[in-house]
Amino acid sequence: MNKEKQYIILAATGTILLTLIIGILMMTTHQTTDNDEATTATSSSTQTKKDSELDKVALPQLESKVTTNESEIKMTTTAGEITLRLFNQYAPLAVENFLTHTKSGYYNNTSFHRVIAGFMIQGGDPKGNGTGGTSIWHDRNKSIDSGHGFKNEISQSLYNIRGALTMANAGPDTNGSQFFINQNPKKPTQDFNKNKYPSKIVDAYQKGGNPSLDGSYTVFGQVIKGMNVVDKIASAKVKSGGEGSTPVKPIKITQITILKQAN
Repeated sequence: MNKEKQYIILAATGTILLTLIIGILMMTTHQTTDNDEATTATSSSTQTKKDSELDKVALPQLESKVTTNESEIKMTTTAGEITLRLFNQYAPLAVENFLTHTKSGYYNNTSFHRVIAGFMIQGGDPKGNGTGGTSIWHDRNKSIDSGHGFKNEISQSLYNIRGALTMANAGPDTNGSQFFINQNPKKPTQDFNKNKYPSKIVDAYQKGGNPSLDGSYTVFGQVIKGMNVVDKIASAKVKSGGEGSTPVKPIKITQITILKQAN
C-alpha cells in the first residue's frame, strides 16, 4: 500500500472516530439535560401548592368586634385581668366545656402551673401540677368523653397566633379542663409551610405565636385585652426543679366572669 492510500485510510478513520466522539458527547449532554428536567419536574410536583380557598376562610381571631355567635369572658388573675373572646361556632365542645366549668367556679383559685417565657402560659388544673382536670362530660356522657377526654376541634379559621386560647392535651382527643394562652411575642424561629396558611395568618405569625402547635391542639379563643398581663405571667420567676416552668410564687385565677354568651 503506497503512502497516499495510507494517509487516506488514516484520515477516514480519524474522521469516523471524531464523529463517534461528538455523537457520544451530544447524547450524554442530552441525557443529562433530560435528567435535570426530570429532577426539576419531580421537585415541583412534591411542593405543596397553596389552596386559593384558604384566603377566603373566615379568620375571627383577627377581628376586633365580638360577634353574636361568640362569647366573651374576663379572667381575673393575681397578676391582672385578661379579656378573651370564645369561638362557639368553630370549637363548640371546647367553648361549652370552658363556659360550663366557669359557671360552676371550677377554675376559681386554680394556678398557672406551667409558664414558659417566649412560648405560653398554662392553667386550668384543679390539682395545680398538670396532672389533673376533666371535661364536663367525664363520667356523664361517654359518647363525647369515654374517659380520656373529648375530641380535638381543628379549624382552618383558627390558629396558635399570639394571644390564642387553646386546649392543652396529652395526645389526640384527650381534652379535659386544662388550657394555655400562646404568649410568644416574636416571629417563630422555626420555618413553617406558608402555603398551608391563609396569607393574613402568615402575617399575624410575624408578630408572634406557635405555628408548630397547629393541627394538634384546639384553638377556641383569643385575648382581646390584657396581653401585657399574659406577658407578665410568662416572665414570672420559676422553680429550677422539674421542667423549670412552675412559678416560684403562685399566680392564680381568682375568678372568671362571663361578659357575654353567644346567642
